[in-house]
Parts: sequence; C-alpha cells; structure tokens
Amino acid sequence: MKAKIHTLIVWIAVFSMTLPIIWMFGTAFKSPSEILQSGAKLLPSQPSFSAFKSLFEGDLLRLIGNTVLISVGATALSVILAFFCAYALVRYRFPAKLDNVFLLGVLIIKMMPPIVIAIPLYSLMNHVGLLNTRIGLILSYQVYTLPFCIWMLLGFIRDIPLEIEEAGAMDGANLLRRLGYIVFPLCAPGLVATAIFSMILGWNEFLFSLLFIHTPDKFTLPLFISNFMTEDGTAWGEMMAIGIVSSLPMLALAGYMQRYLLRGFSMGLK
Repeated sequence: MKAKIHTLIVWIAVFSMTLPIIWMFGTAFKSPSEILQSGAKLLPSQPSFSAFKSLFEGDLLRLIGNTVLISVGATALSVILAFFCAYALVRYRFPAKLDNVFLLGVLIIKMMPPIVIAIPLYSLMNHVGLLNTRIGLILSYQVYTLPFCIWMLLGFIRDIPLEIEEAGAMDGANLLRRLGYIVFPLCAPGLVATAIFSMILGWNEFLFSLLFIHTPDKFTLPLFISNFMTEDGTAWGEMMAIGIVSSLPMLALAGYMQRYLLRGFSMGLK
C-alpha cells in the first residue's frame, strides 16, 4: 500500500512538471484562431506551423547566434577565472581569514537582486563605452556567473588530493604544469558541470540584456521573446514556438554532456 502511494505521488509530480511543457508544445502548433477559442484543448486539432514560419522569416538565426556568442563567452571567462580563484582559495592560506571574507563577499553579490547592481553597472558601462556591445554584455554577466562558478568549483578542487600535486612538485613540475597536467584533468568533470550551469544562466539572462542592449541586431533570445507581449495583446503561438526553439540547444547540450555532468556531481559529493 505504501509503495502504491509513493508511485502515485511520483506520477502526480511528473504530470505537474510536464503539463506546462505539453501545453507549450500544443500551443505552438495551434492556429491563431484555435488559440483564442474558449475552452481550448491541450493539443491542437489541426497542427499548424504558422508560428514557426513567422519566426524563421525574421532574424531568428542572428538572435540565436548572438545568444550563443554571449553565453559561451561569458561561460568561458567565468570558468577560467573561477578555476584559478578557487584553486588559490583551496591551496593557499590567507592572513586574517581573508579567503573567508572574500567568499562571503562573493556570496553576498550573488544573492543581491540584479537590479541593485544593474544601475551602477549601467553607469560604468556607459562611461567606458561598452553599452550596446556584446563584449559589455559578456562582462556584465560575470556579476552572477563568476560567483556561482567560484562556489561550485571549490568543492571539486577540494576533492583533488594534495599528495598528487606534491608528487608532481617533487618531480620538478612548476605550478602551471601541475595545473595543466594534474589539477585540470582531474577537475574536468567538475569544470564541465560548472560550465553547463553557467551557460544556462547566460542563455536565460534577461535584465542586463534589456538595459544594456539597444539595437535589435544585438538582441538575445530572452529579449526577443519579450517583444511578443505588447499593449495590443500577446502572440501566444509565436511565444510558445520561440520557447521551444530557445530550449532545444540547452537540452541538447545537457544531454550530450550528461556523462560528464553526472561524473561532476559524483565528484563533488565525495
């Protein structure tokens, strides 16, 4: 009896999580008239590709390219900086517990509402001439991707035995060689897991894109999606279609990197 109750709870939870996804797919393939009908069905009666057709008639590929470039650039910069930062925090001793103070400051920045940071960051970007640029957006994303990467990589680097590095040092390997040939390969699953989550954060970011990007040719996908909600109404078909298109790259990336993701999680739980 208890097993049946647990199974029922699991199925209810699965249905609750998949229902919005099914609704999104169903709405994306409905015609505009069917979407506006009262008491609309979950799935379309006659599938229509009009929403997808209107998307690809515009600059959707350019927007996808912008989002890929910005999220990949922000992820690469965050992971590289976080790797060296986390290694220094784990392997070196700082006076007056400055490492703990630094980590606390990083955590506070990560927990702050983005709009609080966005206002002074906008003024800084305007002063150095990085507004409405992809580089400026990549740098601004570090406000929340870099603290996340630092905290996530701390556990992975702590799991690497110090004795292995000491053996490399005794063989004459300097710090860079130890990092490149010992620490980096052992920490690779953790780096991949961190990169995937950082990529998702950059892929879905909206606020900084809204504030710092002004021309449509530099829009990202989240910023483009917001254009379907206007004072004249909401284009539900196109919004659901772009939701599917924007979700597929991240799903494909997570699926392809699944084995590294699982190894990273198991490494961090040791």
